[in-house]
Amino acid sequence: MNIYEVPTHYIGKLISLERNIQKRKQRKQPIDVLEKKLHQFLAESKAKIEKVKQTIGVVSLVDDLPISQKEIEIVGLLRDNQVLIIAGETGCGKTTQLPKMCLKAGFGARGLIAHTQPRRLAATSVAKRIAEELNTELGNLVGYSIRFNNKVSSSTRLKLMTDGVLLSEIEKDPLLSRYDVIIIDEAHERSLNIDFLLGFLTKILIKRRDLKLIITSATIDPERFSKHFNNAPMVTVEGRSYPVEVRYRPIDDDNDGNSADILLQSIVNAVDECILESTGNILIFADGEGQIKSIIKNLKQSELAQVEILPLYARLSISEQQKIFSASSRRKIIVSTN
Repeated sequence: MNIYEVPTHYIGKLISLERNIQKRKQRKQPIDVLEKKLHQFLAESKAKIEKVKQTIGVVSLVDDLPISQKEIEIVGLLRDNQVLIIAGETGCGKTTQLPKMCLKAGFGARGLIAHTQPRRLAATSVAKRIAEELNTELGNLVGYSIRFNNKVSSSTRLKLMTDGVLLSEIEKDPLLSRYDVIIIDEAHERSLNIDFLLGFLTKILIKRRDLKLIITSATIDPERFSKHFNNAPMVTVEGRSYPVEVRYRPIDDDNDGNSADILLQSIVNAVDECILESTGNILIFADGEGQIKSIIKNLKQSELAQVEILPLYARLSISEQQKIFSASSRRKIIVSTN
């Protein structure tokens, strides 16, 4: 029995046919009809998989990303192991290129590739980016599923989603029978959802030997994930980041007013300095939604020229969050929670 030649949601039928044949053999009953049915089933299964492979088409990677140089090693380890740990530094390309590697290697034809992200904005923006790289319309080959929003179709093979959405799917489908590969991205964040997912997947992998699991993490202690999954192999990928200049800009304690007002004025002063000395967009981290609104109010009152000031926090709608990625002739100042 080669389960890799059967679509994931047909495996139950394959196992049932095999068991019936074995039972009839033990009872010394004829098995001609069942064997014919099995051969026909396998032929139809192979044809379905080949048909899906044709719809996926040619997949190419972004060559100048560090993870693309590890393609042969990663695909080889994934074929030979059920679980693979990718320890990748920021900027290595693991989030966008790993699912494309899976598609290129033939995964995703038997079942879907699930690719989880900790946040809704990440799930939708990554889906959009991968769709652009594959030159396909979002919702076709690449789609996403988040709370209150779903953009997938019968053609979808790569499905971006939040950790919470995959957890809810386990409730309805305890073996995740629709999936060929599960990619848990940013696992080092160790949210409750990710911890629950890893616990469920530990049990699911025992029952579904055909299911592949990729866990990606920052390079902080990836050995713990490997040890949890029976010393699963690890691949470490170096990152690629822009040079960062760190400046310390002390708050002017000589100003009158309370500490909150002094902080807000210091942020405006820092933005003025950035606008004079650089040309890129500006990202400001704030403690929460309330502080974001206060900062934006002060920035608008300072009447900065040719800027677009945008908030970013979890309670915003997806369309509002996506504005930070939209093209603009003005310089963006994004005020965000971490």
